[in-house]
Amino acid sequence: MSSVQKPSIPQGTRDFGPAVVARRNYIFGVIRRVFEKFGYAPLETPTLENLSVLTGKYGDEGDQLLFKVLNSGNFLKKQKGEVIKEQVTPDDLLAGPRAVLPKIAEKGLRYDLTVPFARYVVMNRGTLVFPFKRYQIQPVWRADRPQRGRYREFYQCDADVVGTDSLLCEAEIVLMMSEALTTLGLNDHTIKINHRRVLGSFYQALGGEGTEVDLFTAIDKLDKIGREGVEKELAERGFSAEAIEKLFDLLNVEGSFEEKLERLLAAFVTAGVEPDTPGADGYKGLQDLRQVLDYLRGFGFEKWDNLEFDVTLARGLSYYTGCIFEIKINNVNMGSVSGGGRYDNLTGAFGLPGVSGVGFSFGVDRLYDCLEELNLFPEAVNSTSRCLLANFDAESEIAVLPVLARLRAAGIAAELYPESGKLGRQFKYADGKGIPYVLLQGPEERAAGQFKLKTMATGQEQTLTLEQALTELEAVRG
Repeated sequence: MSSVQKPSIPQGTRDFGPAVVARRNYIFGVIRRVFEKFGYAPLETPTLENLSVLTGKYGDEGDQLLFKVLNSGNFLKKQKGEVIKEQVTPDDLLAGPRAVLPKIAEKGLRYDLTVPFARYVVMNRGTLVFPFKRYQIQPVWRADRPQRGRYREFYQCDADVVGTDSLLCEAEIVLMMSEALTTLGLNDHTIKINHRRVLGSFYQALGGEGTEVDLFTAIDKLDKIGREGVEKELAERGFSAEAIEKLFDLLNVEGSFEEKLERLLAAFVTAGVEPDTPGADGYKGLQDLRQVLDYLRGFGFEKWDNLEFDVTLARGLSYYTGCIFEIKINNVNMGSVSGGGRYDNLTGAFGLPGVSGVGFSFGVDRLYDCLEELNLFPEAVNSTSRCLLANFDAESEIAVLPVLARLRAAGIAAELYPESGKLGRQFKYADGKGIPYVLLQGPEERAAGQFKLKTMATGQEQTLTLEQALTELEAVRG
């Protein structure tokens, strides 16, 4: 007798039932409307990308989190007139994973939506109108350790613009972030902004010890492992105790956005980084941030308490070159729910150098967890139907079919209970699905040309004509 296999799904992935999908679609809808309001057009790219496209774009740690997809078949190659022989040779095995991998895996699941977007831009550069604005809402995959708010399969909502280096784009990203979060009810948030050139000047001020990547990677972990952990990691990567102390003097700058800009300028001078010397990129970074600030003032931006110049913000991805962003929801114990930044030459890896772009991404799964914890989902989101028509008997079932058609024609999501029977069971069904109204027409109501509209939340019933019921349901829908 064959054993019955217990069903399961891979760790770090999830099924989504109807109620969860409805809530996720609510988030997607809010974000999509914001993106389109700012002139971004939709785009989709394949689930699979060639590993040559993905590798080398996310830093060493990112490359380790790529899901590789084994080539189809059994990795055996049959040559015409030859005996079947192995593609992977003993010499390959001795050479290590770098020699073996290309022969058994040529493709991978996309890690994010930005690199595939850059690949798309290069492949379609002859047909695109620049600056090119696109948004993309699709799943991505990372071979990370699953934990709360971190999954191996999750959706991202990206918005990017390429073909311009105008800092107007950075200012509009702040506006888009703010509008989406406010619309979702996540008012207690912080949009953090920094600049990679400011971080680069930190590196110059330290005397060029270690590498920039090592510095950025360590700083990016500050909120996770604390100062002591970052100090230990930097020491292991070749930074001296004196350099580390100088770094934290720079990172601990305090004050308003404007005050931090001024204090950092003074700190760079004190550290010996002069405005007209090589390695003074930090001045350009600070000027960029000041320009973004001026644009926001021009837009009439008012949520200054939600915007922070965070000099510790590093963003681990290696392709960022300018302003970088991250969002934290303050009243929920959750990591960042959004991030992004400027990349000046991401398309250069695909043969199209010098195309500057900037973008950001919302992590929908984390946004969902925040909204759920704070009970911010609108009640109407939880129901697929607005009205259930009760089914008394076979005659009633036929009689209310035109009514059901009228409701749907009026744009009211409605359904007829498919079996006649006790009303208690039908009410229980409506409650279970979150259907807020039940429309009833028993023999007496049918003889009088009337209906009863029951509000499930209160149990209140109204006796109405069909036209009155339609008016009532349309009003509550709006």
